[in-house]
Amino acid sequence: MWAWLKLAMAVVVVVMPGGIPLLMAYIATRTLVERWRMAQAQARDEGRPVSVRDVVGSLHFRDLLREAKAVTAL
Repeated sequence: MWAWLKLAMAVVVVVMPGGIPLLMAYIATRTLVERWRMAQAQARDEGRPVSVRDVVGSLHFRDLLREAKAVTAL
């Protein structure tokens, strides 16, 4: 199923004007969701609330690149 989704995303990026920003938004969203889950787990262990600032502050460009590789790998 995921292979079909990745193939459909590749077709959208190639065919649709504005497909690359759509792909970039998808990658950024996936990365932020993953970071949000990690921050929630860490905050739960430390007994404090999680904030969006914690999540965005822990985000690195290499994380976005790693997620882009995972998304585009067929």
